[in-house]
Amino acid sequence: MAIKSNIPQIFALRNSVEKRFGKPLTVHADFLDLVSAIEQDQRQHISESTLERVWGYSTRGYDTVSLHTLDLLSMYGAGCSWRLFCSELSADCESSLFDIESITTSELAVGDCLRIGWLPDRVCEVRYLGDNRFVAEHCENSKMQRGDRFSCLHLSLGRECVFSDFSRPNSSLSPTYVIGQKHGITSLTHIPLSSRQD
Repeated sequence: MAIKSNIPQIFALRNSVEKRFGKPLTVHADFLDLVSAIEQDQRQHISESTLERVWGYSTRGYDTVSLHTLDLLSMYGAGCSWRLFCSELSADCESSLFDIESITTSELAVGDCLRIGWLPDRVCEVRYLGDNRFVAEHCENSKMQRGDRFSCLHLSLGRECVFSDFSRPNSSLSPTYVIGQKHGITSLTHIPLSSRQD
């Protein structure tokens, strides 16, 4: 069974593994060291190339992860199966799980998109309109809907994000919308307009 590698639960699992390992995985040597640590702890082999694909270090065209790999990483990082790890995430988990990676509107060009994920399975793609304003273009499992507009200055992995001046077509309400209140944003991808036009 293969599972998409860009889901929020895998970001959380990566953090759990890095916490157990004692440092973030940033270079090839880190993955080799993690192979040794997992083999010593779990008495099972996992290749460094598999780990690199899970971390997005070297995808080599792969965008899925096997259930066996996720079970092995879950046992190492959290002491439980992948299914139980996901179940506990949905119920409750630690906050501030993630190293901070940030995007500010000053880095964006009009037309750029952001793909934002947060637990348990929320994903939204929003397009930058300029002047710190965004419009939602695609939403999965979220109360936010296509066409919703909001203001935001800054988004960071592992931190909640407040969308102010939130508005919906054919609605007079202007609430504030908060995402990732407990666990923060779990995935954050900048998609430049130029790459969408290619």
